[in-house]
Amino acid sequence: MGSRKVTDWQGKHVTVAGLGVSGIPAAKVLHARGAIVTVVNDGDDARAREQAAELEALGIPVRLGDGATLPEGTELIVTAPGWKPDKPLFVAAREAGVDVWGDVELAWRLRGPDAAPWLAITGTNGKTTTTQMLASILKAAGLRTAAVGNIGVSLLDAVLGEEQYDVLAVELSSYQLHWAPSLRAHSAAVLNLAPDHLDWHGSMEAYAADKGRIYEGNRIACVYNVDATDKPSTEDLVREADVEEGCRAIGFTLGAPGPSQLGVVDGILVDRAFVENRQKNAQELAEISDVNPPAPHNIANALAAAALARAFGVPPKAVRDGLRAFTPDAHRIAHVADVDGVAYVDDSKATNTHAAEASLAAYESIVWIAGGLAKGASFDELVAKSAKRLRAVVLIGADRALIREALARHAPEVPVVDLDRTDTGAMLQAVTEAKRLAQPGDTVLLAPACASMDMFTNYNKRGDAFAEAVRELGS
Repeated sequence: MGSRKVTDWQGKHVTVAGLGVSGIPAAKVLHARGAIVTVVNDGDDARAREQAAELEALGIPVRLGDGATLPEGTELIVTAPGWKPDKPLFVAAREAGVDVWGDVELAWRLRGPDAAPWLAITGTNGKTTTTQMLASILKAAGLRTAAVGNIGVSLLDAVLGEEQYDVLAVELSSYQLHWAPSLRAHSAAVLNLAPDHLDWHGSMEAYAADKGRIYEGNRIACVYNVDATDKPSTEDLVREADVEEGCRAIGFTLGAPGPSQLGVVDGILVDRAFVENRQKNAQELAEISDVNPPAPHNIANALAAAALARAFGVPPKAVRDGLRAFTPDAHRIAHVADVDGVAYVDDSKATNTHAAEASLAAYESIVWIAGGLAKGASFDELVAKSAKRLRAVVLIGADRALIREALARHAPEVPVVDLDRTDTGAMLQAVTEAKRLAQPGDTVLLAPACASMDMFTNYNKRGDAFAEAVRELGS
């Protein structure tokens, strides 16, 4: 369909795949522009019927329980990001020569002529925190901005709403990037790469390739992680990207930065990328103590956010002020309480091994609460790297045996309590067991390395259950 003007939607047959946070706004937006919209959805539960009724009242037909069939006459599919590329609907679309876009692609195509540029962020871990840090820095510079995308604020709302922005801080998942072929950011960062969502992408190579799409067409800076050891690395993705002439590769590192990098020197975040004579000069941006919390992986997030902000021309003072003003979301290395000299920390957001490894690296002596849905992950590397920090481990959830087996191979001397239950009450028992195993000075850390849906609605509910259990301990 190309990059059509808004008026070209009149009479176009568009199928929206999936109800929910992206499908409903997409259906409404397209319908309002004169498209002939049909919504298809796999589920047919009470919630789906309620959402369908809302759309049908507007004259948008919805097919519940029928997400596999391509409606006749479809000229374009707009899909929810979570729908897998191998679904029969998309196979049929490819055979029929029908394009498939995600909500991000739709938002990109619907931007007006004076639309705000996008500073885009992806990575296996740290996306949300980095995007929020970036928005905080941009606001400190006096810019009109918002943190949008995979973060809960719809990009369609940001692009089509009445509020005018100077620049957008955009979090993008690998799913969203897969379905966004024409996205071209001002500057973008891939924070890190580790195996995740391989059941969706099919392979690590396909997952990395979708993450790397964020660099395509960048104008000013491709920000990458100098310290990354995973292959392909974020630097490899930069090398492979087709960018605009003059776009620079900008690294961030927890060590001393080289030219065209941001890094750390004597507790100071410094910039050797966006300065005069970067071979010799460096610009102080902030102190480590300005980063909340100052755990290593969060300092890396701050450096990535700073690099994107500096690429947009933000002054050093705004970087410092923005980092100081930033408050992390709940369930991200959140200190819940100290009980009998033991710290209890909720990092329920650590839903994969890479996030859990970063979380475990922030503490010296840990009673680790882990387990849930593994999503195809292996735990050997995580356990091997973290073994020396583990006082004991308490396992919960459906796939806990995978972690138990990794512990037996790589940390056989560490005591393990295996709770053979997946009901929500298991969290109170897990915290009680952790209290028994912990010694003063230890940290009881919920960093599950797994998704939560076997026991909880989402990672927020899992973190809430942990915090509630800790409060019961201390009462």
